[in-house]
Amino acid sequence: MDSRFKLIFLIAVLFMTSLPVMGILRGTNPPPDPSLEDDRVVRDVVPASAPSGTSSSAPIPEEMVHVPAGTFVLGTNSGGYNERPQIVVYVKEFWIDKYEVTNHHYMQFVEATGHRTPGPPSRYARKLAHLRGPNQPVTYVSWEDADAYCRWKGKRLPTELEWEKAMRGPDGRLWPWGNALYPGAANLGGKEDGYEYTAPVGTFVTDQSVYGVFDGAGNLMEWVDDWYVEDLYRIIQAGTKDKPIVQKTYKTLRGQGYTSRGADLRITQRSFMVPDFRDETIGFRCATSRRPESQDVIAEALTTSGARKSEPSYNTPK
Repeated sequence: MDSRFKLIFLIAVLFMTSLPVMGILRGTNPPPDPSLEDDRVVRDVVPASAPSGTSSSAPIPEEMVHVPAGTFVLGTNSGGYNERPQIVVYVKEFWIDKYEVTNHHYMQFVEATGHRTPGPPSRYARKLAHLRGPNQPVTYVSWEDADAYCRWKGKRLPTELEWEKAMRGPDGRLWPWGNALYPGAANLGGKEDGYEYTAPVGTFVTDQSVYGVFDGAGNLMEWVDDWYVEDLYRIIQAGTKDKPIVQKTYKTLRGQGYTSRGADLRITQRSFMVPDFRDETIGFRCATSRRPESQDVIAEALTTSGARKSEPSYNTPK
């Protein structure tokens, strides 16, 4: 090698070997541990009374809607395997939240109980800036979080059958407004409907069931109480009094989220996920089998025993 090449080679070697030394002298700045920062970051962006980026109105009050006892059409023969067969079932009367639980109301629960705040790992927290309005539905809550909130309110999560009846009505329609999906009817699939992210609850007047329950078709997927059973409707149709064999792995999700796209976004669609999963597209609402004492069911109504309700029965019409 000529002397010039040797000199260049020597300089390159010296530069490469100096990098570790420079790093030691400067010190290191490791990325933050998400498990340590979740609560701090989310508390900053989801305060109970934070101004909303999408709505400047006062917090929407909690309300419950009465769904009378009676039969309704469950499932559809034109859907997927887990939506079949279409059957008529009987469900006892119940009350269900008119809206998905909002950030404002959920943060009251967090502040009163010390329950963990809703949120993703801190490295994803920037997304929350678009989801934090007091009247937007709370996101990044697991099934356990949703269940704890409902019990604190003296309520419970709705059963899968209750949820479908509340959103669909008794007559077998595939969407809250009828049997055809059209753009802008619900907060689905991007910003074409005016909302790139979640909308304040109750924004889409068309996404309202015959009972007056909002956002069943869009905005967020919602946790329900049941463990997921793929062939549940076949079991109900068979009329057996035995409870279905439940693989306690996944909890059921119903409805669609603001990112959902496609032609098969029916109210009858059934999804499932492990109960500790949290995501920006998942929220919830509560239900109760007893007439609420007031529209805003107070937390003190919950007994200190924390006892869970009995498992739902699958009643067919008599």
